[in-house]
Amino acid sequence: MKKIPKKMPRFSAFSPARLLALGFMALSLCACATKPPASNAVALEAYKEANDPFEPTNRFLFKVDAGLDKVIVRPIIKTYRFAVPEQGRRGVDNFVNNLRTPVTFINDVLQGEISRAGTTLGRFVVNTGVGFFGFFDVGEKWGMEYHGEDFGQTMAVWGVPDGPYIYIPLLGPSTVRDGLGYGVDAFVTDPIAWYTRGSGSMKWVQWADFGLMYVDAKDSAMDPLDELKKSSLDYYAALRSSYRQYRTKEILNGAPPPMEDFDDPN
Repeated sequence: MKKIPKKMPRFSAFSPARLLALGFMALSLCACATKPPASNAVALEAYKEANDPFEPTNRFLFKVDAGLDKVIVRPIIKTYRFAVPEQGRRGVDNFVNNLRTPVTFINDVLQGEISRAGTTLGRFVVNTGVGFFGFFDVGEKWGMEYHGEDFGQTMAVWGVPDGPYIYIPLLGPSTVRDGLGYGVDAFVTDPIAWYTRGSGSMKWVQWADFGLMYVDAKDSAMDPLDELKKSSLDYYAALRSSYRQYRTKEILNGAPPPMEDFDDPN
């Protein structure tokens, strides 16, 4: 089993990013992987476990993303790391987490996690007021551990299946459920979207929000993903597996999967 990166790319997406994601999602429907015959039980089980019926198109988009990463994303992240020291980047990460607090709080409540919702609210009050708008994670020092939630996780708790795996250039791995979940967060639960919706003069706030969160997410994920790539014979398959493991861990709030998940399906 491959090592799961501690932090996969995550995005508080808004309308421009979601439209881009939906466009690539539509492209991913253009080609499907061939389902193995029922006589090949091992291959059929692996096919079901991967849940990647659009694999040919996903792999093509994965290669496109590798090119974009080389010529666009990595130069930006390297420049960011050169210009901003590690302590400053940690402060930006804390600030981004604080910006996402309303989304997390709403999804805590929707999942019936009242205690965690209280922790989320407490962290927001403390970090915003005492931690200089979240640049310093005072809540963590006071025993209020950070956690993130999104509507994709909420739907999973409600029993909605994750659906096929999809790969979106510049944004990374996802599933149909997670893509829909991020869309709901972007249009419904994100207060920045509320504040700027319908105001042309405030569109720059959405772009600034997305740009900050995008750079922070890519900066946090670049090194562990490089390690995953070095240790993988098939980086695409390893990333797909790591993403699903990562999301399962988030959905279960860090708890191990139920033992029945490891039972022999036969």
